[in-house]
Amino acid sequence: MDFEGKLEAQVKQLVDAAPQDGKTPQLVTAIAPVLLHFATQLQRENFYVLQTLNGDWVRTTLSSRREQGVQKSVIYAFASVDDARKSPMPTKDPNVLAAPVPVTHVLFQMVALKTLDSLVFFATEGNLNNGTEVGRAVFEETMKAYFEQVQDWQEGEDVTIA
Repeated sequence: MDFEGKLEAQVKQLVDAAPQDGKTPQLVTAIAPVLLHFATQLQRENFYVLQTLNGDWVRTTLSSRREQGVQKSVIYAFASVDDARKSPMPTKDPNVLAAPVPVTHVLFQMVALKTLDSLVFFATEGNLNNGTEVGRAVFEETMKAYFEQVQDWQEGEDVTIA
């Protein structure tokens, strides 16, 4: 299976694991192209995310150096377990471990966790200096643009999906 096929299989896993509440599976299916858009750019199938023993993802609150009182909530995703261990996160805590997570599942947290401001992906193994940030504003703007293109297409307008 090629890279795109593996990413599509991840999205299917998300849909299948979604609560069967009549809404969530349809939501995941609807945003699948956005998840695939970002996942393709990251060029990795899986990332390691710090989690507590009960499965909660470790979030870091960052404070702005320029603007006092401005903070954002971030989840870091690493290319390897070793990278996660070398990060400045609380990995020395015996109640925190680095677990492999499919990239589309990491990206879905932008939908699932409303208080999450950014995901930072360290996609190159051994390089913790250059990460790729996927911020809430960019993620939501991409979703909005995609849905506008779909709506235009449904209304019969010419649409080029990038």
